[in-house]
Amino acid sequence: MKLDSIDIRILSELQKNGRITNVELSELVHLSPSPCLMRVKKLQAAGYISGYCAQINVAKLGQTFTVFTEITLKNHRQIDFARFLAAIEKEESVVECHLISGGYDYLVKFVASGIAEYQAMMERLTDMDIGIDKYFSFVVLKTPVARNHVPLTRLFPA
Repeated sequence: MKLDSIDIRILSELQKNGRITNVELSELVHLSPSPCLMRVKKLQAAGYISGYCAQINVAKLGQTFTVFTEITLKNHRQIDFARFLAAIEKEESVVECHLISGGYDYLVKFVASGIAEYQAMMERLTDMDIGIDKYFSFVVLKTPVARNHVPLTRLFPA
């Protein structure tokens, strides 16, 4: 499916507000409601829209501890990466995991209830023998910018 500028605008608006009504969306992208809904359904069917979710203000629920962790593996065979990922995917406190080029292998974002929970999790992961050679932790003190959308209309101009 080849996307045009209207499709990109639809995706851009939906990632900002997944609960927007079709009528509101159609007005923002300058389409009538029926063709707009047809396009949304096509985008969903083609896999461009993978789901909708609520963004929770976790700070309202209580204090959390966010840590970015650089992880280096002992070995770099495909099986080593697969073993590490199989274990890390099971950790609920992992909210992001990125394979990185450069001085370490993975950048992992953890959200825990506190430093004790994070440290216990890291000790458990290293004891599991999933190939972790070393890790460095960076505690988030403040998050002045956090976006849940990417600039689609700038990245993919039609």
